[in-house]
Amino acid sequence: MELNKFPKGAVLVFGGSGGIGQGVAKFFGQSGTDVAIVYRKKKDVADRVAGEISALGRKATVHAADVTDPAQLKAAVADVIKQHGRIHTVVWAAGPVVEQVMLGDVTPALWKQSMDIEVHGFFNAVQSTLQHFRDNGGGSYVHLGSAGHAWFPPKDGLSVIPKAANEALCQGIAKEEGRNNIRANSILVGVIEAGMFLELLQRGVFDAKWIEETQKLLPLKRWGKPEEIGSAAVFLATNGYVTGQQINVSGGFGI
Repeated sequence: MELNKFPKGAVLVFGGSGGIGQGVAKFFGQSGTDVAIVYRKKKDVADRVAGEISALGRKATVHAADVTDPAQLKAAVADVIKQHGRIHTVVWAAGPVVEQVMLGDVTPALWKQSMDIEVHGFFNAVQSTLQHFRDNGGGSYVHLGSAGHAWFPPKDGLSVIPKAANEALCQGIAKEEGRNNIRANSILVGVIEAGMFLELLQRGVFDAKWIEETQKLLPLKRWGKPEEIGSAAVFLATNGYVTGQQINVSGGFGI
């Protein structure tokens, strides 16, 4: 792997204490850049991940913030800049555990929660970092979306629909901010053996029939790994001529 492809500064990973976010944060560290992790509740996890990245010889910091609160995000971003000097990449890996509910059964409260965290949260993350990118010669947004964007799974609307709004925001950023050397791309994430998937599996939401039917849709007959999302994120962060695109990392889901 070619190291040190990154500008000076750090990658900022929102949701770096989550199941997939941990793997993404660590992969960036392994690939040769410093890392800043934003977490909401899981300080112990964020500290552990930062420690693992530090053991690789990279600087890693943790920052608490609720992504639905713009003031908290601005304060966290200011702290990241103070500690690292510059942010070169923002990875959006934050999000709630997505309840598997038919759209007709979604409550207004559940819908609002999904939109507040996924859509408004990502917007807040962009708002808090965009001027910094403009002032420092550019930057890259990497959004973790859903493979359901290409093939809609029943009961997964609370993931697919908010992330579809974010896909549009990424394309808008790519179109409007490319002149400032700011890029925005998205990873369409499939079933990854971490985080939300494992929690819902433990709860019994995903049963043997669900697993059988889902694997029928996978040419690669296995679940993905967090580091495979990390690898795609590093590619999008370091290839300076890719913007406004989606890369589907899902084992071929739905082909």
